Amino acid sequence: MTYVLGISAFYHDSAAALLKNGEIVSAVQEERFSRIKNDSGFPVNAIEWILSNSKISMADINHVIFYEKPFNKFERLLETCIRFAPKGYELFSQALPMWLKEKLFQKLELRRRLSALPGGSEWNHSILFSEHHLSHAAAAFYSSPFESAAIITIDGVGEWATTTISIAHGGRIERLKELRFPHSFGLLYSTITAFLGFKVNSGEYKVMGLAPYGRPIYAEKIKNNLIEIKPDGSFRLRMKYFGFASRLKMYTPALAKLFGIEARHPEGPLESVHMDIAASLQSVTDELFLGLSRYARELTGQENLCLAGGVALNCVSTGRILRSKIFDKLWIQPAAGDAGSALGAAQAGYYLYCKKPRVPCQDYMPYLGPCIDHDIALRQLEQLSAKYSIIPDETIFESIADALAKGKIVAWVQGRAEFSPRALGNRSILADPRVKDLKKSLNLKIKFRESFRPFAPVILAEEANNWFDMVESSPHMNFTVQANDGVDQITPSVIHVDGSARLQTVSIANNERLYRLIHEFQNLTACPMLVNTSFNVRGEPMVLSTEDAFNCFMNTGIDMLVIGNIVLDKYQQDGSKYKKYNFALD
Repeated sequence: MTYVLGISAFYHDSAAALLKNGEIVSAVQEERFSRIKNDSGFPVNAIEWILSNSKISMADINHVIFYEKPFNKFERLLETCIRFAPKGYELFSQALPMWLKEKLFQKLELRRRLSALPGGSEWNHSILFSEHHLSHAAAAFYSSPFESAAIITIDGVGEWATTTISIAHGGRIERLKELRFPHSFGLLYSTITAFLGFKVNSGEYKVMGLAPYGRPIYAEKIKNNLIEIKPDGSFRLRMKYFGFASRLKMYTPALAKLFGIEARHPEGPLESVHMDIAASLQSVTDELFLGLSRYARELTGQENLCLAGGVALNCVSTGRILRSKIFDKLWIQPAAGDAGSALGAAQAGYYLYCKKPRVPCQDYMPYLGPCIDHDIALRQLEQLSAKYSIIPDETIFESIADALAKGKIVAWVQGRAEFSPRALGNRSILADPRVKDLKKSLNLKIKFRESFRPFAPVILAEEANNWFDMVESSPHMNFTVQANDGVDQITPSVIHVDGSARLQTVSIANNERLYRLIHEFQNLTACPMLVNTSFNVRGEPMVLSTEDAFNCFMNTGIDMLVIGNIVLDKYQQDGSKYKKYNFALD
């Protein structure tokens, strides 16, 4: 028996994942337990749950794999500060004390933390370090259904690499090309994100959602000034516009001069110029992704492509790649960002360090987190003085579908939590997509977020082609597709301003309970889809526990909460024992 524990931590989106003889057993982000959005701390709660859930302790763990190499990252920091001296002194003076205190001796810190866990005194102390982009690549390929593939990873920066192209066959991964810091498309995207007044490592998806409202009139200005994109998809940033390599700010004053406006203040008004900049950035992102994909196909000769890294969560660009047919098949790790690197680190350790034969992964399921136990949920709801009923499977799907058809907003908590930044039907808020003004009310009264933000549809897989211009299934909500003619008139709350939708397809095989609910909704309405958005509010992680779910339910305009077969109606609650939210900005 071989147990491998993967860890990502100390930057953002900390997580842990467990393999048992190569099989993925569990994976979860620390933020779900700590309730701190994008928690960067050591994932102690995630690891404790993983060990408990598998009924093992640290004594059973053969290897712990950390997702990157801290010394290599420190080397990059020092070289960057020297290269950009004297401007780099500001960054150096701020970062060096933190590195000396917390990060340079991470192996000792990891050993100390892990030894304090159950069974830690008997643990063998085997800690290995993967490389950041290798962890991304491993999470993408080993979780895919492919025997061989090209792999593109693209994010902000790991140790040195910012973009890589690799080839994988069987159990091996070979890196063929890489781009190095400071030339990073992820950091370009984050720089524009910051300039538009959104939070780095959190608000990039807002820029993607804002883009369809604008015109790409600054695309050529971005390509002529900020970034030089070469025919093979490689690129170079022109550093006079960027501050991340030498100071504690993403952009320099030159960026404001280039666009002819000052940077937007967070929570300030969104004007057409901001939308145009977002649209232009998205246009350049599409071009870059397509160029990289063409070059990766030529370089590797592979028919299949795997994508990972935070930029791979840009479902507009990945949709463009899918429709381009540059590759025959495309697979994207649902947890493509740094959280998913905990899984990738474990897989890299198992296959590349332990040299184990590859365990086939024909049908990757992202439901790898905790499940809420029925009896425990009932006890906790009693403690919260909640009023509830229990509805058996024979009638619950029809009952909830009827409530949705009557305009109720339903929080749907079923089975194991998703290992993904996107709710995929187990920690979701669901609603009727036919309601005309639902998008506004969901954003402002339930999610408490910006009004421009779109909502995604989840549709029965066999119906998808009747409603959308589909290329293939999309169970992990990784692509945007165009709605067929007239669909925006029937289901206006899930079609974006440009006629697109970030679609999730659901089948009995990948989520039986959600499938049955939508099927009953279709029987009542002739509409085979629902609105699906994550069960959380702005600035909060997705709910994990019964208490999380009840608090979110009571703080928002959600009408019904369903936890397994337990159903709560908002208007039956006395509202005395829930935690009042102080909403955080994200």
